[in-house]
Amino acid sequence: MNTSIAIEKSEQSSNKWTYQDFAWTLSLFGTAVGAGVLFLPIKAGAGGFWPLVILALIAAPMTWFAHKSLARFVLSAKNPEADITDTVEEHFGKTGANLITFAYFFAIYPIVLIYGVGITNTVDSFLVNQVGMESIPRWLLSGLLIAAMTAGVLFGKELMLKATSAMVYPLVAILLALSFYLIPEWNSSMVEVAPDWSSMPSIIWLAIPIIVFSFNHSPIISQFSKEQRMKYGEEAVQKTDSITGGAAMMLMGFVMFFVFSVVLSLSPEQLAEAKAQNISVLSYLANIHESPLISYMGPLVAFAAITSSYFGHFLGAHEGLVGLIKSRSQSPVSKIEKTSLLFIVLTTWIVAIVNPSILGMIETMGAPMIAAILFLMPVFAMHKVPAMAKYKTSAPVQIFTVICGLAAISSVIYGAF
Repeated sequence: MNTSIAIEKSEQSSNKWTYQDFAWTLSLFGTAVGAGVLFLPIKAGAGGFWPLVILALIAAPMTWFAHKSLARFVLSAKNPEADITDTVEEHFGKTGANLITFAYFFAIYPIVLIYGVGITNTVDSFLVNQVGMESIPRWLLSGLLIAAMTAGVLFGKELMLKATSAMVYPLVAILLALSFYLIPEWNSSMVEVAPDWSSMPSIIWLAIPIIVFSFNHSPIISQFSKEQRMKYGEEAVQKTDSITGGAAMMLMGFVMFFVFSVVLSLSPEQLAEAKAQNISVLSYLANIHESPLISYMGPLVAFAAITSSYFGHFLGAHEGLVGLIKSRSQSPVSKIEKTSLLFIVLTTWIVAIVNPSILGMIETMGAPMIAAILFLMPVFAMHKVPAMAKYKTSAPVQIFTVICGLAAISSVIYGAF
């Protein structure tokens, strides 16, 4: 009798929306809103207004279906405290776990490289356009910035993690305020461009990787799913489904409003110019607007977004690389940690000096690995792992998720040739 009462209570509490659910929704949302959002309008708006409308419509289901499937994958582990790596090892063995660790590293490491380029270009643009200085030699500026950010991670990890989590919400508030602020600047230049319906599918296809990158909050899904399972047990799947759905809707509403506001305030030529300058859309807006608010707030918000994203991704990349080397080397852990750190810092510095296209790096290096882990692996597990049988999503959801994952990967392969 007591067991049935406990189960009934669990079912009731899993169906009821609580403050903790809202807090988790904000955490998932905050994980996704980073520097990728600052480059999203440049890529997503490049194909014109109408492809952007279609991208906005598919962004929410694409994000929700993938993240709820990954959450269900974590819930399928025998051990209620298992994280994603433990779950992969349980279902696919040590080889599978090594493969996922490898894929995770190569999903996160390129993002560190992207932020090395992004922070250098943001600060350089600010010093030249807002402060009126001459450009500092790129090798020196990038070296100082990367060294300063890395020092922050190494010597004040706890402080930095608190600071970056605290920065998310002011960042979100400022971006929302900026979205409203740009409304008087809206013009019809983007809408007036007649859509080429024959090229529409390829434009949308090629823009999917930047959507995957900008809406991705998979790094926090493992911890999120564990907490829901510990609290709700067998009923946790209802919670993970509803909270990931709430986060996806918030992301579509907030991020796409920002994207539309920026795109409608610029012309197609200006978006192309921002891409050519290899700077975030906020830095570009600061350079073309006379308003002191945008001129100074734009670069500062971009700087905060890139810096906060750098800390989390640097820690993840370093942890991943140490894990990869440790499983293949007999060297002391302290030596592996120092070597890994040096490798990441030096390669980030070199890439920042070279200054490759940030959007190009997102599309070719960041998105494919994220798509493989987030879109394809959970659906594959639904068909191959007996423990995933009760966590299967419906056939249309599985098909849509796989199509989006394959589209993200294949568009990168197509773009490379």
